[in-house]
Amino acid sequence: MTNSTRASVLGAAAVTMAAALLSAPAPDAAAAPADGGKSVVVMGDSFTANGDIAAALENTAPGAQPDCSHGPTSWPTQLAQGMGLWDSGDFADVSCRGASLVSGPGYTLVHEARTADAQGAFGPRTKAVLIQTGLNDSWGDNQVKLRQTLLNCVLDVIRGCGPEAAAEGRATDYRGVDTAEYVRRAQPVVDYVRYYAPNARIIFVGYPEMNAPGAQQWCINVLGVGQIVQQRAGSAIQLWDRVDLAQREGAARLGVEFFDAKAVTAGHGLCSPEPWLAGILDPASELLGTPVHPSAQGDAVVAAGLQRMIAG
Repeated sequence: MTNSTRASVLGAAAVTMAAALLSAPAPDAAAAPADGGKSVVVMGDSFTANGDIAAALENTAPGAQPDCSHGPTSWPTQLAQGMGLWDSGDFADVSCRGASLVSGPGYTLVHEARTADAQGAFGPRTKAVLIQTGLNDSWGDNQVKLRQTLLNCVLDVIRGCGPEAAAEGRATDYRGVDTAEYVRRAQPVVDYVRYYAPNARIIFVGYPEMNAPGAQQWCINVLGVGQIVQQRAGSAIQLWDRVDLAQREGAARLGVEFFDAKAVTAGHGLCSPEPWLAGILDPASELLGTPVHPSAQGDAVVAAGLQRMIAG
């Protein structure tokens, strides 16, 4: 089957998702190629692609095109280098800023899978397919996305960003995040990968620790001289916690693996003495890093953990 035909099958999976069905159309039993594929394939959002603050600001401009550039210290880049795949052409990273499971307007998981497929990334040689997404989706009763939650809610020091902010339409409606819905959104691509990369381990990659367990504060270091502290950040914290749980339980229901990025970054959240997440032009963490995204150190421990997991 040609790449264009295979892409059309994945396009049908997108229609299937929109119709709220749980599986992609079954391909022709004789369609799978006898060989091919890249060893490791990565799909994800800005926590995967990462990059600097200039690229992040450019991506927020009205009418900006999806940005699929990748930071030089992102965890996929460090993973590929650690596995000796960086210069081999045997690695595909199709992650994009703003990507989501299904919500758009940036690339969805189906879009990224189609991009990987066009690169010949899926095949019997594929050892691992890593997927990190979900935070950019809208959930529940409103269409508010993560970027709006951070800018219009977490940084709102007057009204705060407590649990009521979701009901008020100021934050992503974390109440709509549940495992069954996560599974519904992810399953078409999981099924597709299973068919075209039958030997691959599919791994959902969790998000790093943002806040210590039980905390209700959200901190952002600024310019190395101060800190913005949101004392009431319950909506954002609940979103992180519920997406994490949906990923974990969703992986179990789909029969795939889960990598616990929160565990390997524990103790290094935003309010910690040594955050592994960038502030705003903060030299203590990552001077030019995208705010609230992993620093080079944070990505390094995720890359190292994934390398051990894949090798195990």
